Amino acid sequence: MHRRIIAPGALAAAVLLLAIPASAAPRSPGAPGIGDPYYPAYGNGGYDVSHYDLRLKYQPATDELEGTATLVARTTQDLSSFNLDFLLDVGEVRVNGAKASFRTSGEHELEITPKTPLAKGAPVTVVVRYRGVPSSKKAYGFTSWHRTPDGGVAANEPEAAAWWFPSNDHPLDKATYDVSVQVPDGTQAISNGTLQSTSSRLGWTRWNWRSDKPQTTYLATLAVGRFDITTGTTESGIPVLNAYSKDLGGHAGAARASIERTGEIADWLTGYFGPYPYNALGGYVPNTTTGYALETQTRPYYSPRQFANGSNVSVVVHELAHQWYGDDVSLKRWKDIWINEGFARYAQWLWSEHEGEGTAQELADYVYASHPADDPFWTVKPGDPGPENQFDIAVYDRGALAVQALRNEIGDEAFFAILKGWPRKYAHGNASVADFQRYAEEVSGKPLAALFDTWLFQPSKPGAPAARAAAVAKGPRAVSQPRSWKKIAATNGVHGRPGAEHGEHGR
Repeated sequence: MHRRIIAPGALAAAVLLLAIPASAAPRSPGAPGIGDPYYPAYGNGGYDVSHYDLRLKYQPATDELEGTATLVARTTQDLSSFNLDFLLDVGEVRVNGAKASFRTSGEHELEITPKTPLAKGAPVTVVVRYRGVPSSKKAYGFTSWHRTPDGGVAANEPEAAAWWFPSNDHPLDKATYDVSVQVPDGTQAISNGTLQSTSSRLGWTRWNWRSDKPQTTYLATLAVGRFDITTGTTESGIPVLNAYSKDLGGHAGAARASIERTGEIADWLTGYFGPYPYNALGGYVPNTTTGYALETQTRPYYSPRQFANGSNVSVVVHELAHQWYGDDVSLKRWKDIWINEGFARYAQWLWSEHEGEGTAQELADYVYASHPADDPFWTVKPGDPGPENQFDIAVYDRGALAVQALRNEIGDEAFFAILKGWPRKYAHGNASVADFQRYAEEVSGKPLAALFDTWLFQPSKPGAPAARAAAVAKGPRAVSQPRSWKKIAATNGVHGRPGAEHGEHGR
């Protein structure tokens, strides 16, 4: 064995060379957007968050929110700086315990420069101290924070998080959550997941919530106000917590008559979609003036207007179906919205069938016949509708029509196997329309490219041969309106585009 002798100068040079990659390797800023073409500035590059710990204090009388957010993350590249999506006023940022410099830019960017650059693959803890009045903040000309007479609510799609906590605000970065909120005694704070504890001291009550399964940022919710809370369990043993504003007026009875059926409906949906994916369930109705509902994870948000004409179980079916399609399996890009909305709408069709008020096929026939070929309805492509049509009614109704066409093409056995298998295959992850097509082809053993193209991607009404092949519109005949149609259409208020109102079905 020969031992090489290294001169002292050469040894020093070798040590220096070893040190260079760690300290002088090029670092670059993380991208200010995650790369979604619909919303280029949403989300951020360079890191992945695994957990959010939010400790908040909120004063309903003034809409003042102060908080400390701790983000547990890991870098995905060498970073000289990185961004969070956030709108409130920041007092201090620490990265791995050391104070970091920060500044704001763009519509909602918080740019952070850590004291020491971060290496790729390194664990990182970010602490942000902040305060502000959420209702006073706007991005892109609107606010996603709903001020109420007794508090405030964060619930919106595709964005809401930036108004109450700093985040990587895109569905691709899912994380678990602990949300602890201090509010004046007599006021409740509602969030996702399980209520771990409450404690009162010196006129304030702290509510501690935990979501222990991955959750996207737009599905995280906070509602502070004066609520009546009901609790129970489903037949399968899932705890249910529902909350109703004390100021719902004439809508109160219809809201309760609908949402108190949450456990029953979730159990029924397991027959189609497989086991419920979370350990908590419920819904809440604050006294907001919005018109939409939203599938905030484990605890959907419902506007009082959903119950203006009486009970509305169909909208509860829709939002609970999202717990599998949209929440458990989340979209990769916002263009994949069909996987969320087409299947949630189709669940309403299945409920209609369950209630004996019209089969899914009858509803498909009715939708097809109700829109002539020159109706703009057919110009919206559910498989890639564009940001301006992301929540257009066609994404829902034409989207559900595509689901029925798939069912007819591959048969019930393969179809219902797909309904259950899809949430299992991509549980707590993300997937695209292309992923769904591949999975459907794998399960059914059939090529489906032409069917998906016809029903999801062509900006025109599928012609008679395609429709007949999908068992839709079997010749020129009058198609009667299914009895459930008015109930299903009553949820369509959630799909409007009322100008400044943003959110699910309103953006």
